[in-house]
Amino acid sequence: MQYNLLGQTGLLVSEICLGTMTFGGKGFWEKIGAIDQSIVNDLIKTAFDKGVNFIDTANVYSFGLSETMTGEALKKLGLPRDEMVIATKSTGIMDENNLNSRGQSRYHIMNAVDQSLQRLQLDHIDLYQIHGFDPLVPMEETLSTLNDLVRSGKIRYIGLCNLPAWLIADALAISERQGWSKFVSVQSYYTIAGRDLEREVIPLIQNKKLGLMVWSPLAGGLLSGKYDRSGQGPEGSRRNNFDFPVVDKERAFNCIDVMRGIAEGYNVSVAQIAQAWLLHQSSVTSIIVGAKRVDQLVDNIASTQIKLTEAELVKLNEVSQLPPEYPGWMIER
Repeated sequence: MQYNLLGQTGLLVSEICLGTMTFGGKGFWEKIGAIDQSIVNDLIKTAFDKGVNFIDTANVYSFGLSETMTGEALKKLGLPRDEMVIATKSTGIMDENNLNSRGQSRYHIMNAVDQSLQRLQLDHIDLYQIHGFDPLVPMEETLSTLNDLVRSGKIRYIGLCNLPAWLIADALAISERQGWSKFVSVQSYYTIAGRDLEREVIPLIQNKKLGLMVWSPLAGGLLSGKYDRSGQGPEGSRRNNFDFPVVDKERAFNCIDVMRGIAEGYNVSVAQIAQAWLLHQSSVTSIIVGAKRVDQLVDNIASTQIKLTEAELVKLNEVSQLPPEYPGWMIER
């Protein structure tokens, strides 16, 4: 397992991060996964034993249950706290009947952090992230609140998810002017079949030296190699019932065709090649992998052992590259 610095911090995180979206399966989240506590314990123990020191969760996953199960597992397993990096997030709706149980207001974030700490059974959160865009709250309010929470010791670092480049740049500028804690990481969707992030966000990440955590590296399982060109997979497959995230399926299956040939050469799964490609991208700090079974997790972690050749990377780049758009093609010119 390789460990990378998270942005410009001195914090080292494993190149594989264990995602917890499959934990619990309460309400809507059953479409993603619905594993019980015993499997959660096994997944976290396996990840730790394989060198994973990074876990990412969110208050909205199964409406708090994912955090609770993560906390129970950490307690039961007795993993050393100072060897674990725990990340969580808030923004999503936690209670449809409570208008203030969502968003990025000072009111909600203060409450959400305390509630996450209680569910996780921790005295601090290592990386606290805003979980998307809130058009109702000025970024100044959100950033001042996060800064106060860092100063209080409840959180150590702050990050963001799913924001456009212009808003990330604006937030960093606000924090710089005010002398507040700045975002150190970006969590975004990025796959070999969905390279949109390369248009604006990755150049900003490189310029500002931010960490990049990748969610859904297999495009919701589509890049596992188990789906046919109609998009149908084995019974119980996630995309059969929840076709997300958005992806250009023709490009995705063209990528799969090339990855399958490479995978056969290494005697590994297509999924491992898809994740290995991401791990070869210099901007990527860690890829977030979820699993419903231990063998799935072990397969995902094995992608760290694959070292693609320059010729293979060129072939994968050619089949997956984005069509040129202005002003990108003008800058290259």
